[in-house]
Amino acid sequence: MAKELSQEQVAAFKAAFDEADSNKDGKISIQELREVMKKVGKNLSEKNLKQLMEAVDEDGDGSISFEEFLDVMKKQMKTLDNEEMRAAFHAFDLNGDGHISVEELKETMAKLGEHLSQDELDAMIQMADVDKDGKVNYEEFMRILSQK
Repeated sequence: MAKELSQEQVAAFKAAFDEADSNKDGKISIQELREVMKKVGKNLSEKNLKQLMEAVDEDGDGSISFEEFLDVMKKQMKTLDNEEMRAAFHAFDLNGDGHISVEELKETMAKLGEHLSQDELDAMIQMADVDKDGKVNYEEFMRILSQK
């Protein structure tokens, strides 16, 4: 997984897991899963409950271990991270054409209180623009943001 969880996140997920594990056997059974879903306002049909259990229960033992629970939480966080990145890209892609132009970068940076020179703006686009079309697409945007 690209993004590992902090100790605080693991501890929070462990607390949530322990709360769901009402009989304290270290696993969440389908009955315990049903109760958790009811607590969060989801009254799933038996079929949907079984589908959810099967999707999370990677080893097929009929219950959810903490490791399986943690894997799902990591995937969920990664999905949220991707959605946040897509939203950030769209904040710069003012005309919605799937690219960030120099002009869009200039306008967005100005709205953020950053007034950059034309040379600075051109340099930012050139650094990210792998295909050299003068604009930054989503993949190029993600590549720049994921560099350390």
